[in-house]
Amino acid sequence: MKKTQIVIIGSADDIEHYDTAYAIGSFVAKSGWVLITGGRTGVMEAASKGAHDHGGIVVGILPFDRFDGANQYCDIVIPTGIGFARNSMNVLSADIVISIGGKAGTLTELAYAWHYGKPIISCVFTGGWSKRIVNEPVDDRNNGSSIYAAHSVEEACDMLQKLINNL
Repeated sequence: MKKTQIVIIGSADDIEHYDTAYAIGSFVAKSGWVLITGGRTGVMEAASKGAHDHGGIVVGILPFDRFDGANQYCDIVIPTGIGFARNSMNVLSADIVISIGGKAGTLTELAYAWHYGKPIISCVFTGGWSKRIVNEPVDDRNNGSSIYAAHSVEEACDMLQKLINNL
């Protein structure tokens, strides 16, 4: 039986939201789900460390063509060699996408998540595209994707649990 897969997206240079990403990554692991990230630093590393520290499985899908670009908390590293086109792979690997902060790379992942009809939990309290996407959806299509605004770590985790229960 397939394990539930949660993708956390956010910027590689974002250390401001380390505690948020760590806490949500921890929750993913404690819930027995698989954490998937872009495998790099910043939000991705913090979420990976949170899941790793709590016995979770951590997958990093890298833009590079080598293993050595992954953060140290990834159990499974997938070097794609396709650059940031790998963002579509990240999102397609998700049952649910959680967005923390974010710049241009996060925006592309949010657009893919919307396009592919993935539920998105957007941590609006972290700013960046996570805040903006709630008020500026990608387009007006009704494609099955929903964006849920979380105003705290606790609310993000509660939403995640409820969405998983309804899958």
